[in-house]
Amino acid sequence: MIKRLIKILVFLFASSTFIYAGEEISLFNKDGKAVAYIAVDEGTTIYLWEGKPLAYLESENVYGFNGKHLGWFSRGAIIDHSGDGACVVKERYPGYTQYESYKGYKEYKPYKSYKEYVPYKPYESNTFSATPCTLFLSSGI
Repeated sequence: MIKRLIKILVFLFASSTFIYAGEEISLFNKDGKAVAYIAVDEGTTIYLWEGKPLAYLESENVYGFNGKHLGWFSRGAIIDHSGDGACVVKERYPGYTQYESYKGYKEYKPYKSYKEYVPYKPYESNTFSATPCTLFLSSGI
């Protein structure tokens, strides 16, 4: 229990000023639809809304289970290597978000491959990436 609490506190501290009430953090695409979520209590695994595990967070870095460095989780957004936001949390979305439907059952997580080196972090833009959130995260499987 204490390890889990410490892990959540470290995650909250690393993700800047955003405070999350639950142990799952919904991620929205550029249309305001919830398409993925971060399961904080499961090693900060990122799942598609349907329950497929695609990636995970390690500090602020987002890695795919294939070992590929996908981007960074910074100030409530997952940013790509160009600095554009692929997915954002509700508090960071610039408008109203759509209703969050029921999530699918979580599938088993695959083994983690060796990780790529982290590239230099770009300046963050205030625009969404041209790559949709689900496609962006799917490059990690």
